[in-house]
Amino acid sequence: MTTALEAPVTTTAPKIPAPRRRRSSAGYPRITPYLFLLPMILLFVGFKLYPYISAFWISLTKNVGGEIQFAGLANYQRLLQDPLFYKALGNTGIILLVQVPIMLGLAIVLAVAFNSVLLKWRSFWRTAYFVPIVMGLVAYGILFRALLNTNEGFVNYLIGFIGLDPIPWLGDPMWAKVSIVIAMTWHYTGQNAIIYLAQMQSIGGELYEAAHVDGASAFQRFWHVTVPGLRPAIVLTVILSTIGTLQLFDEPYVLTNGGPDNATLTVGMYLYQNGFKYFDFGYASAIGYALTIIIGVISLIQLRLFKEKS
Repeated sequence: MTTALEAPVTTTAPKIPAPRRRRSSAGYPRITPYLFLLPMILLFVGFKLYPYISAFWISLTKNVGGEIQFAGLANYQRLLQDPLFYKALGNTGIILLVQVPIMLGLAIVLAVAFNSVLLKWRSFWRTAYFVPIVMGLVAYGILFRALLNTNEGFVNYLIGFIGLDPIPWLGDPMWAKVSIVIAMTWHYTGQNAIIYLAQMQSIGGELYEAAHVDGASAFQRFWHVTVPGLRPAIVLTVILSTIGTLQLFDEPYVLTNGGPDNATLTVGMYLYQNGFKYFDFGYASAIGYALTIIIGVISLIQLRLFKEKS
């Protein structure tokens, strides 16, 4: 019990300083990720985007007496009326329609063989068939030019050894195309086979076992199990091979230089000739953009066809 003289005892808690308010960063973009991406963005703009824009501008110009003048769509109009461009496009299309199916068909057969447990030294054969892709384009072009030489080539030597007449591999329009197809098939088949092999090893073994239990033959297991399982890899290789063949340059340049009589002239070679032989960079840029449009349209058609089939 307290008396009137006693004052109530009050205790005051020590004051705790209020924490400082941090500025809210909600309204400001976080620029740190963009700073890390900045070098790559600058490289992309400098070495990719700017050349594309510059090449398109060059395709709208022409050289008149050493002076660059704006020509509008004159180069594209010239392109539509150029029979040599259509000749080059036709040669490229023939090589594409012949070489790509042969190459990819052989690659699937090789992938099945590489994946078989019956094949001995599988690692050695996989490496041996992949090695050609490591060889440079110019180097293997020179190699095949020596092998397919009409008079002194090793291939004609073997043909003559069995009593047949030599084949004018690089001197005849048809055989010159065949030579390019053979060289490209040798160079790229192993690479595509390894891609198919990687995809094939992701196919579950239980699918083959179920098909075997149902009485499916080896060919039926291949057609109904292996081929559907390879669909993603087939789509990839078909599109990449089509794009690469439409841009074909190294093989005809080294083997035949576009001859004989422009029989192996491709769009890539025609672009090179106009740009670096005749120094008509405006027309060469127009050819490049026309080729880009053709590649884009064909790739979209292929994707649409594969999508509808799936």
